[in-house]
Amino acid sequence: MLKKIIIMLVIVFTILGVTTAFAITGEEVLDSDQATELLEMKESTKDKIQEYIEKYGSTPYGITAYILNGVRIYSIPFCFIGIAIGSIFQYVIGIRKLDVRDKGLALILTFVTILLICQVLPLIFAVVVNGWRG
Repeated sequence: MLKKIIIMLVIVFTILGVTTAFAITGEEVLDSDQATELLEMKESTKDKIQEYIEKYGSTPYGITAYILNGVRIYSIPFCFIGIAIGSIFQYVIGIRKLDVRDKGLALILTFVTILLICQVLPLIFAVVVNGWRG
């Protein structure tokens, strides 16, 4: 029974994914506001990447620094949500169930570790590339 449900979900997601891919590649007409907004986003991203490339002196280092900066920025809300869920498991649900309390503590420690790694990794990259590369 469970296998049938999983197979049906995979088929539904595959069909939705294929139809979405065809809809995106099809000839759709965008509003002029949407088109200009997309072009502005594309140009600003190219400008930011170009700044990183100039700062680090090569294309791979510049793209890596741009990606690490994005990871640094977006990891903060993701990890705070994870810490909040872990706190709920530990302090609210875990009052009566010790196994859930341990799960909450493990979640908190995991997300704090991920947050620290994501915040320190761009700094380490900048120090290694700019300082030790020569």
